[in-house]
Amino acid sequence: MRIRRAALVAAVLTGVVVAPAEAAPASHIRLDQVGFGTAEAKHAYVLGGAANARFSVVDSRGRTVLTGRTGASTGAWSAKFPAVHPIDLSGVRKAGTYRVKVGSATSAAFRVDSLNRLFAPVARNTVEFFQAQRDGADVIPGRLNRKPAHLTDREALVYEEPVFAGEGGDQIAAPLQPTGAKVDLEGGWFDAGDFVKFTHASSYSTASMLLALRNKHDDALYEEAEFGLRWLDKAWDEQTGTLYAQVGIGTGSAEFGFVGDHDVWRLPEADDRLDVKPGDSEYFIKYRPVFRANAAGEKISPNLVGRVAGSFALAAQVEARKNPRLARTYLDKAARLFSLAKTEDVGQLVTAFPHAYYPEPSWTDDLEFGATQLALAAKALNDKRYQQFAKAATHWAKEFLATNDPDTLNVYNISALAHADLAKLLKAGVHGAEVTEAQVVGDLRRQLQQGADAAKNSPFRTAANVETWDVGSRTFGFITTAALYRKLTGDTRYQTFGTQQRGFALGTNAWGTSLIVGVGAKFPECPHHQAANLSGSPNGGAKVLVGAVINGPNDASLFGDLGEMPPGSVDCTKPYTREFDSAKSVFADDLRSWPSSEPAIDFTATGVLGFSLIAHG
Repeated sequence: MRIRRAALVAAVLTGVVVAPAEAAPASHIRLDQVGFGTAEAKHAYVLGGAANARFSVVDSRGRTVLTGRTGASTGAWSAKFPAVHPIDLSGVRKAGTYRVKVGSATSAAFRVDSLNRLFAPVARNTVEFFQAQRDGADVIPGRLNRKPAHLTDREALVYEEPVFAGEGGDQIAAPLQPTGAKVDLEGGWFDAGDFVKFTHASSYSTASMLLALRNKHDDALYEEAEFGLRWLDKAWDEQTGTLYAQVGIGTGSAEFGFVGDHDVWRLPEADDRLDVKPGDSEYFIKYRPVFRANAAGEKISPNLVGRVAGSFALAAQVEARKNPRLARTYLDKAARLFSLAKTEDVGQLVTAFPHAYYPEPSWTDDLEFGATQLALAAKALNDKRYQQFAKAATHWAKEFLATNDPDTLNVYNISALAHADLAKLLKAGVHGAEVTEAQVVGDLRRQLQQGADAAKNSPFRTAANVETWDVGSRTFGFITTAALYRKLTGDTRYQTFGTQQRGFALGTNAWGTSLIVGVGAKFPECPHHQAANLSGSPNGGAKVLVGAVINGPNDASLFGDLGEMPPGSVDCTKPYTREFDSAKSVFADDLRSWPSSEPAIDFTATGVLGFSLIAHG
């Protein structure tokens, strides 16, 4: 202080005032806060600082176990942090708990241990989130003290497809029209931080759980997958050939006199206590409308067919040995549904109402997935339709490959899940196959290489684009695809890439935050989630929504004005994260910032599968 004051006096005497130089920003060490397998490549990054700075790794007793120098910058993160420097920790191979030190900066603690000890608990955490998302009578109280909700879904009225308009395609343009039919769709999972239920995301989540269960049995996972299957069984009405796509409506309409699910902040059980009649503004909050994917007996949007049929067929595989009768029931359900797939003049796919909520363009991958799982189920049950289903799987794989779809694993594209299992069928031999094992494995490799190429241009070696939507979803997709590929082929060339993406999801990012609530030293504390926010937790949900995967960073233009906290909510914001934003990418740990902090079942389902594969091989 004395030196700065003297310099200012000298400047005034000479008639020149020079502003004090800004101090260099403090360095921050970012790494996977859960840890690394003993034999894995291990990397941390220093946000800020200088190249060739000395680092040390110390164990839980403060003993230095590794020293070295930081590497050359991998690129600028922001104007405040113009350099990011890598640290190679691969020399630490002994099981234990460690921290990294660079100058005055010290990292969060991380563990080195077997992958099973590190990541089996993470997989279990992600299953816990699904328990928190349960709707209906069969809820698990858990940390949120959940109570039964939406029991009126047992006799829900079916409505015609809503009419939408507007620039975003999500504005109600006409009154809802009832069909006169009723259906029981009680149960299932809430989709995200709201209370709407979608067959699209629920079937993706159920299939992901069943794939994880097929990889390694776990009682809680089995029960949760069964819970999802029970609801899908209600959504698929075999007798009439009708598939129901959605329960509830997110968008309200002042013009037509009703509010939607997204317009009211409350606990889910409050909906059943409403005293409303037709025409009241909150009528559709208590008596939630149901929308069909098809009229009875008509062809059904192929994306939904593929993933719902695939879920039933996966259940048949899981049950084939211990309960073959049940397994055959699941196989027959899947086959009947698969036969109703609309494959000509498909038009806009059915995902959600409005479609803008889930704008999926891809469907041949879904049919490849469904047919592949049908073939595997038929094989497990010695069903004569095995070759029929297997050949159909190769046909839809060929059709998918012909689209040159550049996407990678997420709720909109499940080709990686389809390819990984189809490759096994092709290895065993499929009569009249329209693709080869090399082609489908090659497309898996293409997806991973696409991510690896993108990661080379990221300072934290992140494959997903942090300047747009679905960062968390696509990151977990890369994690899962890398694990699937290695398990399928034994090829380890993308192992480090997968570890880098896992690191990003668990703290190796500018904000130093895990994208999974309750996992890591720092994680989202203000998720955009009604039930968690109102659970009574002093942190507005941070301690209770364990296992929830959020979107993460997003386009900076989405965060200009977050507005007021939702009426009736518990205020929650953690502004510390904002100092690490860049001009184009923002992560806001704030209840209002749903583009960043809202969890979803499809995000988390990919985590269930990915961490199961990592933990159990």
